[in-house]
Amino acid sequence: MTELAPHDFWQEIHPRGTFAGDGEFTSFYVAALEDGRQLRLPIRVLGDGEHALASLIVNQASFAVLDALAENLAEKIRPMRIDVVAGLPTLGLTLAAAVAQKLGHDRYVPLGTSRKFWYRDELSVALSSITTPTQQKRLYIDPRMLPLLAGRRVALIDDVISSGTSIVAALDLLTGCGVEPAVIGAGMLQSERWRESFAAAGPQWIARTVGVFATPILGRNAAGRWQTPA
Repeated sequence: MTELAPHDFWQEIHPRGTFAGDGEFTSFYVAALEDGRQLRLPIRVLGDGEHALASLIVNQASFAVLDALAENLAEKIRPMRIDVVAGLPTLGLTLAAAVAQKLGHDRYVPLGTSRKFWYRDELSVALSSITTPTQQKRLYIDPRMLPLLAGRRVALIDDVISSGTSIVAALDLLTGCGVEPAVIGAGMLQSERWRESFAAAGPQWIARTVGVFATPILGRNAAGRWQTPA
């Protein structure tokens, strides 16, 4: 497979069959959308050196790729008759806004980690992320946005669901405000690790979760290449 420069990832959706689907990879992972189209993702090696994950950074994607992911996710959640989309910071906001537009909405509700002076501490929860594990942050909702969510069918959107901790924090925040999302959506479901934290948060959440595509934890084989689990 051809090597890619770091800025070349996430720039193109390729036709079905462009890349081999043999489950073995070197410099990038080939994710497949449900219609067979393919997207190349960089492989990030984990701390043990023997396992790795495919990475998606949606705000670095081309507009064409973002449009394809948003269109696919919007179609998946459209049957849930969503009234309003809420997005998780930071990267989830890019996808959430695009999904809301695909659903024909005029606006969406962004959650945030930057405390404005008019925010209230009781409308916040502690937040951790697998990509920024050492940062102590809080997740806030703007009090002015609550009327947009009250009594509505809400879709909670993030770019990637990995460990599930960010989504669970958002669920805690929204349910504490009397809002129970009808569906959770993501561009990528990264491995199966999120299922444990979702199950602990409530039995309904796994069933309400959809993604454009899923990627596994990769293992290094004897030839030094990355492969999907047997």
